[in-house]
Amino acid sequence: MATRPDLHDPGPFGTALRTARASRRLSQMALALDAGVSARHLSFLESGRASPSREMVLTLAEALALPLWQRNQLLTAAGFAAAFPASPLSSEAVAPFRAILTQMMANHAPFPALLCDRHWNVLEASPAAAAMLGPLLEGWNGPPNVFALTATHPRSAELIANLPQVLHESLERLALEQALAGDDPVLADLIAITRAAAQRHPFKPSARLRSPIMPVIYNSPGGRLSFLSVIAQCGTSEDVTVRDLRLELLFPADEATRAAFG
Repeated sequence: MATRPDLHDPGPFGTALRTARASRRLSQMALALDAGVSARHLSFLESGRASPSREMVLTLAEALALPLWQRNQLLTAAGFAAAFPASPLSSEAVAPFRAILTQMMANHAPFPALLCDRHWNVLEASPAAAAMLGPLLEGWNGPPNVFALTATHPRSAELIANLPQVLHESLERLALEQALAGDDPVLADLIAITRAAAQRHPFKPSARLRSPIMPVIYNSPGGRLSFLSVIAQCGTSEDVTVRDLRLELLFPADEATRAAFG
């Protein structure tokens, strides 16, 4: 009679570790080499036959290059307390970064600027950005989300002159965010709704040689406004909130747009 293999419940940590590794498309051997552990021990951790130390969880998370919020999740799954704080944006702990972001938004005036979280929910908008978002917020429930508004609002095609191109670029941006995050169901949902919108508004490049400039062209009451986007993130912090922030600055892509803000 054949012997039944020993079955183990991988548990929350084993499942989370396997999911994170799979999202990075790494084999157990590749991750083991990067983390400096044996492939056998890594297999035992994923199958639930061994339990990790706190140091091992952090070592594996670093080898996987997981964002801070996901490192906290991996620690919690292993039964440990989170290592990285997630301070409110208004707290004293992140005041130096908040001051920098406020200064950057003020220096960028009168052009649009948006401060968003890692899921691209708008936390703060400059006056120019708020005016542009206004028509897209009509009838919108919940916090404004840059990609959800672009993909699903019924007036998107009316307000964004090059919507197919913007949706195409949005998919590339979201795919990059998801690759860096490892596994984020909220980003997965944003990718799904953006892909559906891109199918409704297909992007068909007219030239074989792609332009190095991809502006967002907004139909304002005063005429078309063309913008180039720069996205800034804070790197010198071990606070989840700070590391997750995205500051999007929109710059005029042509003289007509610059003159409109003069």
